[in-house]
Amino acid sequence: MCTVSFLARKNGYALAMNRDEKLARVAGLPPRLISVKGRKVICPSEPGGGTWIALNDSGATLALINWYSVPDRVPNSALSRGDVIKGVCTATTVEEAADALKHLPLSRINPFRLIGIFPKQKAVVEWQWNLKRLATTHHPWRAQQWISSGFDEPEAQRVRSAVFRRARQQSSFGGLDWLRRLHRSHLPEAGPFSTCMHRADAATVSYTEVQVAGQKGLITYCPTAPCKRHSRLTSAGPMQLKKL
Repeated sequence: MCTVSFLARKNGYALAMNRDEKLARVAGLPPRLISVKGRKVICPSEPGGGTWIALNDSGATLALINWYSVPDRVPNSALSRGDVIKGVCTATTVEEAADALKHLPLSRINPFRLIGIFPKQKAVVEWQWNLKRLATTHHPWRAQQWISSGFDEPEAQRVRSAVFRRARQQSSFGGLDWLRRLHRSHLPEAGPFSTCMHRADAATVSYTEVQVAGQKGLITYCPTAPCKRHSRLTSAGPMQLKKL
C-alpha cells in the first residue's frame, strides 16, 4: 500500500513515496546515514532493521512496494520484504542491482515490485517478483508513478494515476511544492484510493522524499501522513555523492 512518484531533472531527479500501512503496525524509524559494504546509504527503517526505500552515495534510489495483484504467498517461514532493499541498497548500476537480486532467497519472499533509479545511467528500472519469475521492465527517464494497494489495487492505480495525470498539467509541475501537494492530496476524496490514503484500519503513515542534484543527495522525511496540519519534514543529509 504505497505511492511512488518520480520526477526527472537535467542534473538529477526527485522522488516521493507515501508509505501506507495498517494502523496497528509499529511506526518506522526516521532516515539516518549508515555504511553498508563500504558505501554510504541513507534510509528510514523498520524497528526490525528492514526498509522500504534507500539512497546511496552514487545517487541511486531503490524503493519497494508490495504487489497485491499477485495472490500467491510464501506458504510458511516467509522473509520480510523489508530485507530486499537491504540486499540491493549499495547498487550503483542496473547491472549491480540485478546481480544482487539474484543472490537473495526470493523463493521465501512474497511478491513485490522494486523500483531502481540510477542517475549516472539515466535509468529507471522496475523488477517484479511473483514467486515464480523475476521480470525486468525498463522505463523512460521521465515523470511517472507506481502504486500498490491491499484494498483494491487496480482501482487505486486507476484513481491515483488519473490524479497524477491531471496534476501534471499544472504550471507548477516538477517543483518540490508540486510533489508535496500531490502526496498529501485527497482527490477525488479522502479514502482508500486517494494518494494520501485513509481507511478505518490503515492509512498513509509516512512520507519520504529524495532529491539528487549534481553531486548532492538528500532525503526529507515526515513520520506521519503528510496531510496532517502539524506534520513536520526533517532532512537526512546532504550526502556528497561519489563520482563513478
